[in-house]
Formats: sequence, C-alpha cells, structure tokens
Amino acid sequence: MYSIMIIYGIYSVINTPVDAIPDLSENQVIIYTEWMGRNPQIIEDQITYPLTSNLQGIPKVRNIRGASMFGMSFVFVIFEDDADIYWARARVLERLNYATRLLPQNVTPTLGPDGTGLGHVYWYTLDAPGFDLGELRALQDWYIRFGLQTVEGVSEVASFGGYQKQYQVVVDPLKLRYYDISLTDVVAKIKENNNEVGGRKFELSDIGYIIKTTGYIKSLNEIENIPLKTVNTIPIQIKDVATVQMGGDLRLGIVDENGEGEKVGGIVIMRYGQNAKEVIDRVKIKIEDIKKGLPAGITIKPAYDRSDLINATISTLKEAVTEEIIVVAIVLFIFLLHARSAIIVVVTIPVSVLFAFILMDWFGITSNIMSLAGVALAVGDLVDAGIVMVENAMKTISGEAETN
Repeated sequence: MYSIMIIYGIYSVINTPVDAIPDLSENQVIIYTEWMGRNPQIIEDQITYPLTSNLQGIPKVRNIRGASMFGMSFVFVIFEDDADIYWARARVLERLNYATRLLPQNVTPTLGPDGTGLGHVYWYTLDAPGFDLGELRALQDWYIRFGLQTVEGVSEVASFGGYQKQYQVVVDPLKLRYYDISLTDVVAKIKENNNEVGGRKFELSDIGYIIKTTGYIKSLNEIENIPLKTVNTIPIQIKDVATVQMGGDLRLGIVDENGEGEKVGGIVIMRYGQNAKEVIDRVKIKIEDIKKGLPAGITIKPAYDRSDLINATISTLKEAVTEEIIVVAIVLFIFLLHARSAIIVVVTIPVSVLFAFILMDWFGITSNIMSLAGVALAVGDLVDAGIVMVENAMKTISGEAETN
C-alpha cells in the first residue's frame, strides 16, 4: 500500500501544475471591440449596451460587465467557477454571431485571449543599441511574436513599446478645395488602387498560363502616383494634394526600462490552466531558436521571469522538509536512543507530503507559494504528533518489559 502511495505521489508531484501565485481570478470571457474616433458615450450606446443586453441568458453566467472608453469597448462575461473556459468561449461566440448584426457597419467584436490576469509569465525586451524603435517594433510584430505564439501553452504574445509603422497621407485641405476633391474620394481611390483582381487560366500552344494582377501598394511612390481625377486631360494625383510619408501610429505612452531609455518587447501570456514552469521553459528554448534569425547586434533580454519565483518557492519547501527530517531524526535518536523509532517518524514526513500532492492533483490545486507553504506548515504539526506517538509507544513497551 505504501509503495503504491509513493508511486502515485511522485506521479502527482510531476504532473501537478506549478506556479508562483495562486490564480484567484474570475472565470471570465472578455469581448473587445474597437471603433476608433468615437467618444465613450457613442461606444456605450452603440456597442457596449447591445452586446451586454444580447449576451444575457447564456448558461452558467454569473454576471456581465461592460466598460466603454474612447474608441474601445470591453465586455466581461463572468461564468460560474465550475464552467469549462472553452465551453464558455464557445457559448459566447454563438451569441456574438447574432449580436454582431446589431452593431455599426464594419465593427467586429473579438474575444480576448484564453488566459487570466495572472497569465503574464514572461516579459522580454529587445536590446539593440543603434537600431530604430520602429524597426524593432516591426521585428517584434512580424517575426518574434509569431515564433513565440507557436509554443505549446502560450495563448498570446502582446507587443509593447516603439512605433508601429504606417503609411501616412497628410492631406492639404486648401488643395482639395482648389481641385474640388473630397476627403472621401481620396480614401476611396487609395482603397481601390490597393487591390488585386484574379484572372483566369488559358492555354496557348498546349501550355497553360495563369493570369494575375499585382495591385497591392508596396512603396510611397505608388501612393503618390494614384490618380484622383482628370482636369483638362491632366491627371490630379495624390502627391498634388497631399504629402505621403512613413510614420508611426499615435502613441499613448512609452515603455522605459530602468531609466535607460525606451524599449521594445513583448509579454508572453500563458493559456488557461497550463503549467507555468513548463510553459516558461518551452518559451526560453524557443527564444534561443529565434535568436539565430535576428539581425546582428539584437538580443532578447528577459525583463520578468516568473520561473525564478517558482524555483525559489519549490526550493523553500525542499529545504523545510529536509531540515525537519534531519532535526527530527537527531532529536529522536538522542532522546530515545532507538534508530528504528526515529526512522518510523522520518518516513512519515515525505510520505505525507506525497499524499498531500495526491489530494492537490485530485482537487486541481496548483503547486504555488500558498499551497506549498501550507504543506510546509502541516509537516511541522505532523512531526509533533509522530514524536508524541513514538515516545508514548516506547514508554509503554519499556513498562511492559520491566513488568515481565
């Protein structure tokens, strides 16, 4: 029986998810909707309220909360604790298929990542002296982020810092008025000229050819040469009424590291219910592979690594259990002068710890700083009871031996 318990306990220790902090966040699904340029009141009336009202009635929903801000809407659907998170996300998606029709045109709500508020397990920054912040952000968005999102257990990689590159068309209103061109015409012409049209296949001399067009914009000059209208056989182009440039998106803040200047980096968000330590280890392995494809002079530097706290928590439990075993063995041997009695108490300590991990595995409790601290404290009480029982047994046996 003891051997089975020990084997099962070791299995539970290996398979119990390990984290530093207990996840007490609510079982929720977040719906994010963007409608840039609109004030919070319009966002509330045309997006947040229609979504919250039409998400009512989903099974196992405890509460629905909404938050409206400039250009963005957040709806938090709180489920019961026993509801499976992926079942909950599927139910919310079913309702969104209908609720989307009630929203303004070209406004599409999206679900947030399947993680929790404690899912930020790894932060990193790009250490690249002499590189432009826009180039670093592009490298993060189009290379590093995509590589890390393939790691098992990672829900999302959020980018921060730097400049998000974009083509900017700065229109001169006086020139628009002079040529009698509206701003809507400029936007429409740019959209029409940034498109490709499919062709067809035809045969010539028993050889099949596929026709295709190349219409996507690839440079600033192509935007500048887009025609808007014709005046006296002279085409009026974008460059005649506007200035085309490469710039960065509007920023609401910056990311600074230790007062050394702006940084570009990312946040690795762990998927719901995953083993934090294993996810971080897989992320580190993937980062080593990604580094091989980075330009010379760019390195990925960790800014926050939760595995350090996890390893410290596990080390604390190991030290506490080891010290208690040694102290108990020494005390029992000195006062009782009986090695087998000391072994009986000493063996119960690791076996009891393994049994605690079996129950943690059954009830889905992660190995975190709170649960492991409880195990360490409980071992002290267990040792006290074991010492008392062994000492009492020794006295009883000694008394019976003297009587006989």
